[in-house]
Amino acid sequence: MERRRFVPTMGKAWIKARKHDRFYRAAKKQDYRSRAAIKLSQIDLRYGVFHEGDLVVDLGAVPGGWSQIARERIGAKGRVVAVDLARMAPIEGVEVLRGDFTRSEVQATLFEAIRRPADIVMSDMAPKLSGNRTLDVARTLDLADHALSFAVRALRPGGTFLAKVFQGDDYPGFLRRVADRFDGVKGVKPTASSSTSAEIYVLAMGRR
Repeated sequence: MERRRFVPTMGKAWIKARKHDRFYRAAKKQDYRSRAAIKLSQIDLRYGVFHEGDLVVDLGAVPGGWSQIARERIGAKGRVVAVDLARMAPIEGVEVLRGDFTRSEVQATLFEAIRRPADIVMSDMAPKLSGNRTLDVARTLDLADHALSFAVRALRPGGTFLAKVFQGDDYPGFLRRVADRFDGVKGVKPTASSSTSAEIYVLAMGRR
């Protein structure tokens, strides 16, 4: 059986194809910073992730598409706190921290910034793809495990966790680890996610 490979996403052909993608065009038309914003919007519309007044933590937020969606959905009384190792251009109403959230000192700063348990912790992080499926899946799940560990400590009881992963050998194991901490867990693939991509979003509601 042929093994599916991750294809590096920096070639001219990929850039040309992306510009003809209807979800990419929809994101640009609505002034979202990434196509991923459409994916999060679809997940929210289907599952009701965001509520007015929520405190949202966006891990690995650059370029900011997910933060934009969260900011829109939670209203003026809500807060979005975003963190990334790379510099992110400001977004009105979004508090941005710069640093590697997997480091304990950055997490300490993040806890000081949010000041209370969060309602939602979300992560759209992925490593730079190498083209080696096994390695890329492992790296993505490692990031997701770091996000899960943070979410368990940062979320209020009943809070929500959302993270992107790639389906692979340890994907079922990651689902079990999430299920140990939340009442409901499911893998979600929004329409805007390419059918040929191994990416899937793990949505967990009801932190115990």
